[in-house]
Amino acid sequence: MSLFFIVALPFFGALLPGLMNAAGRSATAGITFTVSLAAFIGLLTNLPTVLAGDVVMARVDWMPVLGLNFTLMLDGLGFFFALLILGIGLLIIAYGRHYLSREDNMGQFFTYLLLFQGAMVGIVLSDNILLLLIFWELTSLSSFLLIGYWKHLPEGRQGARMALTVTGMGGLAMIGGMLILGQIVGSYDLSVILQNRDLIQADPLYVPALILILLGCFTKSAQFPFHFWLPHAMAAPTPVSAYLHSATMVKAGIFLMARMWPVLSGTTEWVVIVTTAGLITMVIGAVIALFKHDLKALLAFSTVSHLGLITMLLGTGTAFGAMAAMFHILNHATFKAALFMSAGIIDHEAHTRDIRRLGGLRKLMPITFVIATIAALSMAGIPFLNGFLSKEMMLEEATHTTLFGIPWLVPALATFGSLFSAAYCFRLIGHVFFGPVRDDYPAKPHDPPAGLWLPPSILVVLVVVIGVAPFLAEPFVKLVTASVLGDAADVPKAYFKIWHGLVPALFMSVAAVIGGLVLLAVFNPALRLWDAAPRPEAKVIFEAIVESVAKAAQAVILPLHNGAFSRYAAIGAVAIIAAGYHAWSTGTVGPATREMQAAGPVAIAGWAMLAAATVGLVFMHRNRLLSLILIGIVGLMVSIGFVFFSAPDLAMTQFTVEVVTIILLLLALNFLPKTTPVESTVLRRVRDTTVAIAGGLATFGLAYHYLLRDAVTTPISEFHLANSYKGGGGTNVVNVILVDFRGFDTYGEIIVLGIAALLIYALTETLLSGPVRARLLNRLPDQPRAGDMHPMMMVVLTRVIMPVVLMVGFYIFLRGHNEPGGGFIAGLIVSIGVVMQYMASGFSWASARLKYPYHGVIGAGVLVAGLTGIGSWFVGKPFLTSDFTYVRIPPFEKFELATAALFDVGVFLAVVGAVMLSLESFSRLARRAHTPDTDHPMDIDPSRDLAPEGAGSAKEGV
Repeated sequence: MSLFFIVALPFFGALLPGLMNAAGRSATAGITFTVSLAAFIGLLTNLPTVLAGDVVMARVDWMPVLGLNFTLMLDGLGFFFALLILGIGLLIIAYGRHYLSREDNMGQFFTYLLLFQGAMVGIVLSDNILLLLIFWELTSLSSFLLIGYWKHLPEGRQGARMALTVTGMGGLAMIGGMLILGQIVGSYDLSVILQNRDLIQADPLYVPALILILLGCFTKSAQFPFHFWLPHAMAAPTPVSAYLHSATMVKAGIFLMARMWPVLSGTTEWVVIVTTAGLITMVIGAVIALFKHDLKALLAFSTVSHLGLITMLLGTGTAFGAMAAMFHILNHATFKAALFMSAGIIDHEAHTRDIRRLGGLRKLMPITFVIATIAALSMAGIPFLNGFLSKEMMLEEATHTTLFGIPWLVPALATFGSLFSAAYCFRLIGHVFFGPVRDDYPAKPHDPPAGLWLPPSILVVLVVVIGVAPFLAEPFVKLVTASVLGDAADVPKAYFKIWHGLVPALFMSVAAVIGGLVLLAVFNPALRLWDAAPRPEAKVIFEAIVESVAKAAQAVILPLHNGAFSRYAAIGAVAIIAAGYHAWSTGTVGPATREMQAAGPVAIAGWAMLAAATVGLVFMHRNRLLSLILIGIVGLMVSIGFVFFSAPDLAMTQFTVEVVTIILLLLALNFLPKTTPVESTVLRRVRDTTVAIAGGLATFGLAYHYLLRDAVTTPISEFHLANSYKGGGGTNVVNVILVDFRGFDTYGEIIVLGIAALLIYALTETLLSGPVRARLLNRLPDQPRAGDMHPMMMVVLTRVIMPVVLMVGFYIFLRGHNEPGGGFIAGLIVSIGVVMQYMASGFSWASARLKYPYHGVIGAGVLVAGLTGIGSWFVGKPFLTSDFTYVRIPPFEKFELATAALFDVGVFLAVVGAVMLSLESFSRLARRAHTPDTDHPMDIDPSRDLAPEGAGSAKEGV
């Protein structure tokens, strides 16, 4: 299966659980399981290629100019992590089906899970570091949704915010490091970067890049001092915790360190930073885990500790350390997922995770006891289980690692961390499952149905099989290690076996196990010492930092962003003046190269009317209706100016926009007072006038000097003029720019236009469903209204011109690629025609004949435009690249067909939908309870004045 499909399946599959929610819990979980299974099988189809030592590549140029390409790579390392993500994901889905209660929205849960799964698969298969960064941030966002899934729990919301803050900030740092790395190499493709170890490490920016990338890795994988967020993420449902801690979120940082190992490792900076952070995290996590009473908190800090162990192994910079890290990633994924699922079973059945309220579960929950005990013993490093093998390899590597010139430091700390690791594992087994059966459990514990215990039992089988027969895992682990090492080192020839003789690692392991048992025996006095000892609380420190940053931001932002337009204008004016003064004082103004053209009487008259309307607006702006008329005059004169300067496209657009906006603003003015109150003092108005005149004169001076001189550089218009027909197939340069050269801008603009219309609709719905509705319906007119609401002449005229308007709009649309016109102008023209139907015949009559909701028209426009852009991908071209050809259909002459026309259809639909939805929203607000509302196009009835008061066809508006 193509790598693109493997990555895309979870994302597209995320649409299905919500749709299947109404079909039942089993159907929702089943469709989610099917999606993950399809991606898992697709991954396995590439296994023969990976086992052969080859690399599977897939590439689509996305933004090649920026170096951002959709490039995927599947080697041993990527396959290993994708296998964990999808394989354990299948077990988590099966487990989650039976874990979640009926009150939980299962469709929403599995939607979030598939989004997270897709982002993780994207990370491990990305070959482009910019693409990897996109998936990296998607994991932060989707994990935020998963951790905060139980929105009713304050600790869930707090844990989600903390995880997003820490990992998001680390992601920002990593973006900087990755960009530096790409600049050093000259490529953003990982396959290229990984071949330039010497170039990267010799560059002076190596250390800054290393630190920034490690910040991203450490925050994501909860390494000291960023370890505190992961335990707080345990507020998520247990299936989420099991997935995050075993195979996904926290392993992303580990994966990236392994992926970048060939080019970043081996230096003093790498060894010191990575090894030190890993050792400290390993020890701190293990010590804290021992004294946690919440079962999930114990496991969370144990995850922190084991992530530190893996980080330390990668930090040693040796091939054996990298191989041991890969082996422990596999082992940790199996026993940790099983342990978290076992903790969920206990919480599900006993209704508590507090170890102090448990004990004696060995007899009540024998199946859970066996699963959890085997997994915990593996985590403790007991022989014949897989955790023992990788722990022995870790201790062996520690004996050969020197840090800060002290040969015994790493072995001592590794043994100390292993001792506490064994102790909390023994505590988990002893304090939860052994001891007498209690009679004060919150609920009567018992083993759950197979749906809950079967997924962890599969993982426990792997724990035992690998532990007893490590040679089965050896070839695959070495294959993965070869991908990690690249050309930097050879794969070690060490064999995976249980007995290596009487080596130092064995004695260190025995000491850790015995020490763990002793520590468990003296746990109660040790707990009292722990509770009495002063220690910093990471959560408190984090919250204090966040609060300080928030206060500092408020101190800077609030004085500037106070909601006053005058403040914003003043800041902008100061910045413009400073920039202008710098340009004026440091630059030079050459002599004029163009002559002033003579102004004819038409131009002078137009300028005089424009100036008069503008000045009149300044002095009469408090009359809102008059201001609107003057604004319309200004817009009309600007349109005429465009015609004068041979810009018919702009003139048509400006004119139609003026008509539509004036109508919409007239509707809006219906809800506002006639006049604007005086709010500014005389002194303030004098100040504003002075600033406005100065700004106008400055703009005039700049335009005057610019127009009298040739451009310093070649204007981009020359490129558009030269390539409009050759590249876009049209002679109307303006339209080709909109639908081709800058089609992405136009696509964004119609989306924004649609969003604006939807916001107007949403505000209208809010007003009509609230207490304001009664005031709107019962407001009385402030002056007599015309008796003829729908004048017959206007009704007849609009009926007659509607087909003409549609024909003109169709004509303007078709000619747009080669003559003035296009989808935007055509949409405005058709909108004006429809608006006139509402004006002439009323809201009820027009709405009754509406066959398609305007929301759908907007959506259809955006969809058509987007699909047109996507279509270019299928011919290997960037998004929204247009194409054209000429066809001849007898008896017609040869004519042009361009894909840009389809894009223009989308623009047309979006414009019509947005304008009409806005109009419809205002029209609904404008209705009154006492105003006749008829379904007939004309309401002239001479006898209505003789009707009794209150009679008629009035009815309450909506």
